[in-house]
Amino acid sequence: MPITDWPVDERPREKLLDRGAGALTDAELLAIFLRTGVSGMSAVSLARELLDDYGGLAPLLAADEREFCAGHGLGTAKFVQLQAVVEMARRYLAERLDRSEPLTDPAATRDYLTARLARQPHEVFAALFLDTRHRVLAYEELFRGTIDGAAVYPREVVKAALRHNAAAAIFAHNHPSGIAEPSEADRSLTRRLSDALALVDIRTLDHFVIGAGEAVSFAERGWL
Repeated sequence: MPITDWPVDERPREKLLDRGAGALTDAELLAIFLRTGVSGMSAVSLARELLDDYGGLAPLLAADEREFCAGHGLGTAKFVQLQAVVEMARRYLAERLDRSEPLTDPAATRDYLTARLARQPHEVFAALFLDTRHRVLAYEELFRGTIDGAAVYPREVVKAALRHNAAAAIFAHNHPSGIAEPSEADRSLTRRLSDALALVDIRTLDHFVIGAGEAVSFAERGWL
């Protein structure tokens, strides 16, 4: 049945306008992006098929052009449009971390770091460097690894923090497996980084481990 024949309150666009984007499923959001279906399939049915094929929204967003265009009903134009949407989302989240104001919104920090790291196919270790008022000085990806991990060197982290004249730092790294639960190695590394930075009077405020759609905060766990 075409979406135009659905009850009004079940159509994705009308549902979004009436209840907000958060009320929509991944398939409904993707259907709005796709705009149309293909022969014999509505946009929502096509979206569900794509999410099944790719294993969810995150793998679909992370697909390169070749992988993406292999999907049913997709092509280069859709790939370009989707990359533009993803980049706009990143820039929106970055603007929420206003460099002229102290960083006081943990949710904005979590959202920004998740947007930057969740789609990475390999492990990436990054840092937000802050001034004495906790205003953002810089975001920097410091180390990149294989699918299994990244070698992080405290000396290099200290050098980067001093280069930005930082007074505090927030660390983040992703788990390509999608499981955000920190390992004992993550906790040990965080202690080493915190101790190293403390020697030059730089505070470690938090460390986020980014998984598939979630992020674990060391500060919230009481580990910092």
